[in-house]
Amino acid sequence: MENQAQVNQAPLTIQQPDDEINLMDLLLVVAKHNRFIIKLTLLSAIVAIVIALLLPNIYTAKSVILPPQQVTSSASMMLSQLGGLGGLAGGAIGMKNPSDLHVGMLKSRTMADTLIQRFKMQRLYEAKTLTDARKELADATTITAGKDGFISIEFSDEDPNLAAAVTNAYVEELDSLNKTLAVTEASRRRLFFENQLVGTKDSLANAEVALKETQERTGLIALDKQGEAIIKAVAELRAQLAVKEVELSAMRAYATEQNPDYRQLREVVSGLRGQLAKVESNNSSTGKGNIFVPTGKVPEVGLEYIRKMRDVKYQETLFELLSKQFEIAKIDEAKDSALIQVVDKALVPEKKSKPKRALIIVLATILTFFIGILLAFFREASERTYQDTASVKRMHLLRSYLRNGNKRTF
Repeated sequence: MENQAQVNQAPLTIQQPDDEINLMDLLLVVAKHNRFIIKLTLLSAIVAIVIALLLPNIYTAKSVILPPQQVTSSASMMLSQLGGLGGLAGGAIGMKNPSDLHVGMLKSRTMADTLIQRFKMQRLYEAKTLTDARKELADATTITAGKDGFISIEFSDEDPNLAAAVTNAYVEELDSLNKTLAVTEASRRRLFFENQLVGTKDSLANAEVALKETQERTGLIALDKQGEAIIKAVAELRAQLAVKEVELSAMRAYATEQNPDYRQLREVVSGLRGQLAKVESNNSSTGKGNIFVPTGKVPEVGLEYIRKMRDVKYQETLFELLSKQFEIAKIDEAKDSALIQVVDKALVPEKKSKPKRALIIVLATILTFFIGILLAFFREASERTYQDTASVKRMHLLRSYLRNGNKRTF
């Protein structure tokens, strides 16, 4: 025993010819400080076990939903009314990436505040401010959109029942928020056409009143069939042009000029304008296209009637087409808002998701073992330094320089 103690206390005399590291010398250093390495490793393992046992169990609930996918809008059916020109416009614009859109809604501040208030999370997390509660909620939540189009929602908490409840609440609040906001193309169209209908309805009422006043003043009740046919044809063409211009304005809210559907609809508008200019020019006695029927064939007293009738027909056709677009947008909006489907509803988790106690203990033990080896080499190097007379002198000289360095003046 005494010989063994003398061996452990004596510094190793390591031969390093040509300044090369010898594997046997390294093993001798490890063997010499084996007790230090083992004690440090065991102590670390015991601490890791205690910490792992003190960590609370965390349960994670998961829900998978399918957001609204890109579908063809029913508004494309209206384009068939324009014949060949309508086919150029194609279908309406759908959402390009609905998954990213709904992930953004799930991570929004509005969604977080709703859940915090619903589950009283500020008191649950003992957060002093609402901002701290939002951070705690964000740290406990994981929301990802997969390449398959599904959105996964995960929430972790010490209470498995709360984890499942909050996860399902995300889906419920998303559905509510989706119905409140105009997040789809159909919703934006519905709002736009709704505003357009209000102005068109007033214009139609004004045109009808003006026509009635003209009839009462002139005594003219109706025109010949040819004049009416010309008025109706031109009025319908102008109304179709107005509807397409409204659609083009609505599309600017959610599509760029490079969008193929936007460019096609712009070509339709250009074609309608050309046809209207041609019809007006052919039916004008002056060739300027400023009136709709030849003035030489219509009595002077009927010219004002023609214009008033033209306004009424135009407003009637425009109101009818806008009403159809509005109703179709409402149908599309109803379909879009109902397309959020729950693939996997969150259930109360039966097993904890973390902490991984065995993994914590193993990693802590292995890491401490290698740290102990490094410390053993450091201790061995320190012992050799203090046993070398020249090294000791250099160490004292370094200390004196450091001690007196602040006293020197430069």
